[in-house]
Amino acid sequence: MGNIFKKTLLLFFLIFGFFSAKSALAVCPVCTVAVCAGVGLSRWLGIDDLISGVWVGGLVVSLIFWTLDWLNKKKITLKLRWLVVSAVFYALVIIPLYFRDIIGHPANTFWGMDKLLFGIAAGSLVFLFSVWFHNFLKAKNQGKSYFPYQKVAVPILFSLIASLIFYFYLLTKCQT
Repeated sequence: MGNIFKKTLLLFFLIFGFFSAKSALAVCPVCTVAVCAGVGLSRWLGIDDLISGVWVGGLVVSLIFWTLDWLNKKKITLKLRWLVVSAVFYALVIIPLYFRDIIGHPANTFWGMDKLLFGIAAGSLVFLFSVWFHNFLKAKNQGKSYFPYQKVAVPILFSLIASLIFYFYLLTKCQT
């Protein structure tokens, strides 16, 4: 019963945070610390690293898009800007997790890969696909979203679906 209470409490705070969040400028070191703390909190709550990784991957891709957009607005150009920004953000997230021994345990694997790294990769791909899907929907609707906050709702929905798929896969794997 205590584990369900913890998960319900976390869900409440996530939903509350989502609806009460205000726009802010991303600060890379702070975001990295927040990601590490979030992974630690999710472990304490008993959430599998595979599922946590989905959300970490989505956060990283979101930060990459924010940074690229900021660089465009400031008219800052770099060769292979998207590659440099992506490498920096993934390094800022993965390296501290590795040195804190959160990534790299041989018993914490999924299909032969570290669960958190696999989740980050899957979450990154899911987030990228959701951004493409949002843009596809807008193009079909003469450049307008079908509903308010579609740009936010689509990635969250896709990340939630990916998390549920992994959750039920892990649940069935544990029962067999």
